[in-house]
Amino acid sequence: MDIFEYQGNEKLKKQAPLAARMRPITIDEYIGQEHILGPNKILRQAIESDRFFPSIVLWGPPGTGKTTLATIISHTTKSAFEIISAVTAGVSDIRQLVAKAKQNILYGKRTIVLVDEIHRFNKSQQDALLPHVENGTITLIGATTENPYFEVISALVSRSRVFSLKPLTSAHLVKLLTRAIQDKDRGYGNHTIDISQEALEHLASMANGDARSALNTLELAIESTPMSTNGTIIIDLAIAEESTQKRALRYDKKGDEHYDTVSAFIKSVRGSDPDAALYWLAKMIYAGEDPKFIMRRLFILASEDIGMADPLGIVVASSCSRALEWCGLPEAQYHLAHATVYLATANKSNTMCSYFKALELVEKEGKTEVPIHLRDSSRDGKHLGHGKDYKYPHDYPNHWVKQNYMPTKLTGTKFYKPSDQGYEIKIKERLKLQK
Repeated sequence: MDIFEYQGNEKLKKQAPLAARMRPITIDEYIGQEHILGPNKILRQAIESDRFFPSIVLWGPPGTGKTTLATIISHTTKSAFEIISAVTAGVSDIRQLVAKAKQNILYGKRTIVLVDEIHRFNKSQQDALLPHVENGTITLIGATTENPYFEVISALVSRSRVFSLKPLTSAHLVKLLTRAIQDKDRGYGNHTIDISQEALEHLASMANGDARSALNTLELAIESTPMSTNGTIIIDLAIAEESTQKRALRYDKKGDEHYDTVSAFIKSVRGSDPDAALYWLAKMIYAGEDPKFIMRRLFILASEDIGMADPLGIVVASSCSRALEWCGLPEAQYHLAHATVYLATANKSNTMCSYFKALELVEKEGKTEVPIHLRDSSRDGKHLGHGKDYKYPHDYPNHWVKQNYMPTKLTGTKFYKPSDQGYEIKIKERLKLQK
């Protein structure tokens, strides 16, 4: 590299977007993903030791630090580090890369290869990588926003460790934005910037866990705001809202607005008003509420307020919860809405609360004896008579026979009383026939 090329590269670095300039260089600068990079975690140890580094696939939404983590590895390792993009590379590029890796082996050096957007490689391209990952010619780092268990061939996945990266929290992003404002080499530390805490939190909240989005929005806010007479760039909530093109709602995630909105959401679903339920759902999502928190509330509703009146309620909630895990926001808004509307329009019953009557009686009665005919006969039946006189329901018409299943002194006690809603109507009729 001559002096002109060096100066050109340095100038290009300074002109790069803030998100590119603030990309962490060391593992200590990296923010988030503590579940895989915290102290004593295997991936962190592999990066820091640089002794053994397995092939890995980094899977997560945009802006969670997949490429950044690969860049940190490239700065840390003494191995040769190559980058290819699955968007532009073909099988011939892979062959050239493998040839170079084999040359490195002759000089006692291994080769780590980052394949960005690996899910865009077709099967033949992935097959071309496979034998060289398998025999150790190259160590693979695949980065993908798509589920690798679906989008990457199973043979390649089985030879790699898959690490799932999570969206950054608002606290992570506030820390990241603050660092960018204070950093004198790569950020805006040489400027006088006065940014309010509520503006910072708004920028972080509206980024939906995406570090790149948060930094891009901060850069827009700073670069488009004129200096005051004393040379200070003032970023208040109004400017933050203008930069994100989203108005900040009055929504304190730990205060009254949070609890009141959640309460309104729950009561709307319980009250069978799908329109109101969707409104409060939209408000929570817009304000940056944790979608998993919302889904947990729907899980509870599915049993507490619907229960056996519509047994599919919990099934729908569970399926939508799984979809939330797989898709993440913004697409998972469909699944949150799906679960909300289904539960809001389902038949309602709170008969599952009958469990707590049973629990109360257990606490009151203390120890109770299990009737002889209900005891386990597989261990003590022969000597102690356990299981004697038990009637096997499948031996009787309609697979039912009258028999006491309660502790003897509680015979006849009732907890569950089916409602006259939905599926419980059928349950009620069936239980009547069993009297």
